[in-house]
Amino acid sequence: MPKFSIKKDDQVKVIAGKDKGKVGRVLRVDRESERVLVEGVNLARKAVRKKRQEDRGGIIDIELPIHISNVMLVTRNGKTTRVGVEMKDGKKTRIARTTGEAV
Repeated sequence: MPKFSIKKDDQVKVIAGKDKGKVGRVLRVDRESERVLVEGVNLARKAVRKKRQEDRGGIIDIELPIHISNVMLVTRNGKTTRVGVEMKDGKKTRIARTTGEAV
């Protein structure tokens, strides 16, 4: 099982694919298939049927997962960075490789 440096609620930037350059928040990380679900990225249209009388059917946009290698963490100053791990007081903390600050 590979290590994952990206976690839920991280701000990431897409570095490859049709949505290259887009920035979004990670909604879910699937460790099994090494994919992440990013808010507003990799949208697909889906036709949905209304389930109840008051529901609306029609075509909706949904986010599809993308491979974790196609996203990179965004730091507080807006630059992309790789993630490292540092031991502090016996606990692992994630750090940004470019700035050295805690993520």
